[in-house]
Amino acid sequence: MSDLEAPLRPKRKKIWVDYFVQFRWILVIFVVLPISFTIYFLTYLGDVRSEWKSYKTRQKEHDENVKKVIKRLKQRDPSKDGLVCTARKPWIAVGMRNVDYKRARHFEVDLSAFRNILDIDRERMIARVEPLVNMGQISRATVPMNLSLAVVAELDDLTVGGLINGYGIEGSSHKYGLFSDTVVAYELVLADGTLVRATKDNEFSDLYYAVPWSQGTLGLLVAAEIKLIPIKEYMKLTYKPVVGNLQELAQAYCDSFAPRDGDQDNEEKVPDFVEAMVYTPTEGVMMTGRYASKEEAKKKGNKINSVGWWFKPWFYQHAQTALKKGEFVEFIPTREYYHRHTRCLYWEGKLILPFADQWWFRFLFGWLMPPKVSLLKATQGDAIRNYYHEMHVIQDMLVPLYKVGDALEWVHREMEVYPIWLCPHKMFKLPIKTMIYPEPGFELHRRQGDTQTAQMYTDVGVYYAPGPVLRGEVFDGAEAVRKMESWLIENHGFQPQYAVSELSEKSFWRMFDASLYESVRRKYGAVGTFMSVYYKSKKGRKTEKEVQEAEQAHLETAYAEIDQPE
Repeated sequence: MSDLEAPLRPKRKKIWVDYFVQFRWILVIFVVLPISFTIYFLTYLGDVRSEWKSYKTRQKEHDENVKKVIKRLKQRDPSKDGLVCTARKPWIAVGMRNVDYKRARHFEVDLSAFRNILDIDRERMIARVEPLVNMGQISRATVPMNLSLAVVAELDDLTVGGLINGYGIEGSSHKYGLFSDTVVAYELVLADGTLVRATKDNEFSDLYYAVPWSQGTLGLLVAAEIKLIPIKEYMKLTYKPVVGNLQELAQAYCDSFAPRDGDQDNEEKVPDFVEAMVYTPTEGVMMTGRYASKEEAKKKGNKINSVGWWFKPWFYQHAQTALKKGEFVEFIPTREYYHRHTRCLYWEGKLILPFADQWWFRFLFGWLMPPKVSLLKATQGDAIRNYYHEMHVIQDMLVPLYKVGDALEWVHREMEVYPIWLCPHKMFKLPIKTMIYPEPGFELHRRQGDTQTAQMYTDVGVYYAPGPVLRGEVFDGAEAVRKMESWLIENHGFQPQYAVSELSEKSFWRMFDASLYESVRRKYGAVGTFMSVYYKSKKGRKTEKEVQEAEQAHLETAYAEIDQPE
């Protein structure tokens, strides 16, 4: 058997959940889609209402809401009120992992009012926003000004707070890093009710560096200042098909944005946007984009493709046509390009509604897409959720660029999931070691894509039902994820915490670095107030007793360290 050959697996006997999942589209069409559309519309009206208000009015409301949060926190009695948690419902999150940690708390703080854009400062090129502002909302406000966040995550529903405290990436991350790397300042309410503004060079710089990936376990984020960049009206997108083995596809992907001469910071050699989709073990399409003016896009002979219309083919299927017709170039309106994967949820929409990519459905009902992920989760129940954990993969593997080929081969061998999404991002060498960090000494190797200040990483996005599941074979999803996590630890990779994880606490802190995170939690009083990031990310239900015992152990360790002589 070759290294890439998938193991033979016996057939799996179907159970009642299989049939429920097979016909779940009935519930989605008649319940989830209409409710989703209503929620989207009402949310849009709320956003419009917010936009009518002056920045001064929004700031005044913001200050009043922050006072309410501070007052609420100061009402807490640590001896009986339990851990602090936001009042958001457990199923309202974009990701497969249900927010089970909310079962282990009694003290809620309502942040639902924090969904306004507070300021767009053209002079400083900064957008100051509240944590529940989502990507669709902010791109709708900034793109008409020919401005944009440096990193705009693809799905409309992804919020600023989620992308900061968790994980955010886009096709521009090979230039600007992850979403949190573009944040200039965080405004947080700490455990004792103190409001602070953390930047990389003020007295709260340790907090500034610790917030990303902390999952809101250091304080309550109430606002953020995020870097803006100038943009143009269109994205000039080049689709390049590649045929070869997985290592050759990985090399073609590297070559699409990383000059072999190492001149990675040269604007002339590096595109503005990059992504790749691997459709089979031998076929992929590399896409590179550059901002283009309206005048350039509308020149005679250029093709403009408004991919945002509801009746248009799903983006990943449109890109796949390059495998048949060869390399081609087209111009896409910039905002529509940013959110190109929203309508079909990458390719998850095909599993949710098997016929939703057909022309007749797109034309008649495409305007209802996509279903809200939160509603899909709210209507699935424990049996369906457990089924998806076993029979479905929604994972991202963050790996060094030079290991992408190995990662693709691993995914093919262990999961056999296609398509696979590839998106590069800089992992910056920071003055302090954070939860995620580049490989020690990476700058000495001068590998393709790396610079003296950042190692190039890639998100290998694995989202779909594995091949064995589609063929009706036995597949152990939990075991596959455990193997993936072990592979990531061995190869200095990282797993975003939105995903379902099988990591033990010891393995979690082998993957991530705990030193800064734990010291900041103790310094700012988060221990005993907010759940630790491991328990917040841990799969399964958490009892309050379990979490309190873990928190007490951290407190005792902290006191022991404080009591020791210098």
